[in-house]
Amino acid sequence: MAAANGVAVVHRSYEEVIADPDVDAVYIPLVNSLHLPWTMRALRAGKHVLCEKPLGCSAAEARTMAGAARESGLLVMEALMYRFHPRMVDLRARTTTVVRLLHAAFSFTVNDEANYRLSAELGGGALLDVGCYTLDVARWFCGTPRRVTSIIRGSPVDMSVAALIEFGGGALAAVTSSLEAAEQQELTIVTDMGAERIDEPFTAWHDPHDPYQLMVEAFADSALEGAPSPLPLEESIATAELTDRVRGAAAGPHELSEGAVPSAR
Repeated sequence: MAAANGVAVVHRSYEEVIADPDVDAVYIPLVNSLHLPWTMRALRAGKHVLCEKPLGCSAAEARTMAGAARESGLLVMEALMYRFHPRMVDLRARTTTVVRLLHAAFSFTVNDEANYRLSAELGGGALLDVGCYTLDVARWFCGTPRRVTSIIRGSPVDMSVAALIEFGGGALAAVTSSLEAAEQQELTIVTDMGAERIDEPFTAWHDPHDPYQLMVEAFADSALEGAPSPLPLEESIATAELTDRVRGAAAGPHELSEGAVPSAR
């Protein structure tokens, strides 16, 4: 593949990549459980880091990576490529009135038992794999989450997740993610002025724009120019904190015993 694409240098290991003085930055597309250790190793080697989503498996991991980035003076950015697609950038710019309702969904079916997404030890599960998109877009458009309720199905790996979120500005968001449902992506945003719906908001398989390329170009420009990150780490940490809250909200009792009648609260 290197020969076919004119790649001049090929290394035999990740260690050799980050030890190469000619490498300015690395992209980390590894399984979720390896995002933290390899980001830290790359920063210690003096490399800028573009890390695949989610930045960490928890907010604590994301904060650790952000702290290391500040200490090193290097750029670390989460690879949430959907934020760089022109249609999403345009939608966010046009959403100038208060969001009242938001619905985001992302699902597809994982049937291969060897898939890392089905391994708790590797940081698998619907919440981290596709739920991070739905939670991030809810935060991006609605602001600071105030109250979270959720239901998670599956153990030890969460296979389906549903969450209701109330935001400080009054917006309500319903988000769902699953690794056991048919492939689906959608985003609906309702303001007091109207509603807008986007199909496939988190990928661009049938679109002339390549959000991956746009993201890498924006990351590279910031790294080369020493400019602020186009996706600040504060944003990634806030989404990781919301992810933790969704996971925590599902930990309490949700099931009624047979014949029980729910009381109003």
